[in-house]
Amino acid sequence: MSKVIEICCFSIHSVINAQKYNVKRIELCDNIYENGTTPSIGMIKKAREIFKNNLNVIVRPRGGNFVYSDEEFKIIKEDIKYLKDLKVNGIVVGILKKDNEVDIVRMREIVNLAKPLSITFHKAFDITKDPYRSLENLISLNVDRILTSGQSKTALQGAKLISELIIRANNRIIIMPGGNINANNLIEILKITNANEFHSSAKSLIKNKTDNSSFYIADLSKISKMQEILKI
Repeated sequence: MSKVIEICCFSIHSVINAQKYNVKRIELCDNIYENGTTPSIGMIKKAREIFKNNLNVIVRPRGGNFVYSDEEFKIIKEDIKYLKDLKVNGIVVGILKKDNEVDIVRMREIVNLAKPLSITFHKAFDITKDPYRSLENLISLNVDRILTSGQSKTALQGAKLISELIIRANNRIIIMPGGNINANNLIEILKITNANEFHSSAKSLIKNKTDNSSFYIADLSKISKMQEILKI
């Protein structure tokens, strides 16, 4: 099976670089310091204009935990409706209950609302109590993909659990490693997990010499190196 490297893009500059290297899929996010929140309408529209392959968008109304109030849940649903109109390919979402179990009732509503968009359950998975039970719950909901660092700080540290999840999934759902993946550790993660999809921000810090400000951007050389490793 062919390999996929999904690039997490926190700026339009990152989207442009992903398009230059014909990345097969990106996850569009805002707010890198909160590990991703829903980007603005203008950002999504411009990314859709620029990026020609699969565009997935995170739907997360705020940073912090993944237990949402009724009003926040309404925002999530409204954002999904709008994303469907913008012709994105998928959404990235995760909703938990107060006990950090997958919120099956709300996730079922999200899956039904988002059809026919692809659904990725994001790294909220990594704080669930029982990853194997969570896996089966998400399969039963017809979620397409789980983004996970194997309930560890990085995908390399969690690679053993990721491997076990892939075996248990048995092609019923895609398990996509993510969490500090780069060209230096991708080969090892690939060998341990035997995964087919990988998630990386490929980021480098860009500094503005005039005012000493800085921001992250998906680095062309880092994208290229990972594509070479995966032979894509």
